[in-house]
Amino acid sequence: MGALVAMPRLTSSDRRKQILEVATELFGRHGFDGVTTRQIADGAGITEAMVFRHFATKDDLYWEVLSAKSAPDEVKKRLEERLQTDVEPHEIFTAIARYVLNRNMQDPAKSRLLLFSALENHRLSQRFFKTYMSEWYELLAGYIRRQMEEGKFRKVDPQLAARGFVGMVFHHYLVQELFGGGKYRSYDIEEVAQTMAELWLNGICCEPEADPMCPSRITGSRLKNLSPSLSKDI
Repeated sequence: MGALVAMPRLTSSDRRKQILEVATELFGRHGFDGVTTRQIADGAGITEAMVFRHFATKDDLYWEVLSAKSAPDEVKKRLEERLQTDVEPHEIFTAIARYVLNRNMQDPAKSRLLLFSALENHRLSQRFFKTYMSEWYELLAGYIRRQMEEGKFRKVDPQLAARGFVGMVFHHYLVQELFGGGKYRSYDIEEVAQTMAELWLNGICCEPEADPMCPSRITGSRLKNLSPSLSKDI
């Protein structure tokens, strides 16, 4: 019988990454309160002391897990640049909806983590919103505000309008992927993105009869001609 070969020790950065991966899976399944650091250590095949060598507290570990799920800075930068261009609103909102749907479907653990965090009323969920999510709403609200000033959108609360659009798209994802709606009917992401943009814009765009500067109502046939490549730009 041959001698056992010792497994190579992980570097500090690789060990930290391993702990984060195990913690992400467990927190995503059971929430913050439903997971202990001992369970995380067991899942990683290490001692609990090793977990605390990399993360001072369970809260610190949880924050690292949540932070890793935020959108990359370069995506935010591209969106900010796109919102400063003359691209028509229906292309902007279709691209945003497409991005939100694709990102959440590719990483369902993110949604579960945030929902668990909110349901448990964990203090870090508020910190996550202030640190990462609020600036996205501010970007979109700023764009909506400019459209209002130019007479293209109705006069409403820009922040509320931004939340309304993102919330509509995210709710569709929740119904399909987390609540089981996808088992009964599937939807093409491009169709959903275009439809959501159409519905939202038809509600916020000014009536062209009341103001000749307002864009005409968006129609489904017009939206079908939009280029899906915009999702790569945000």
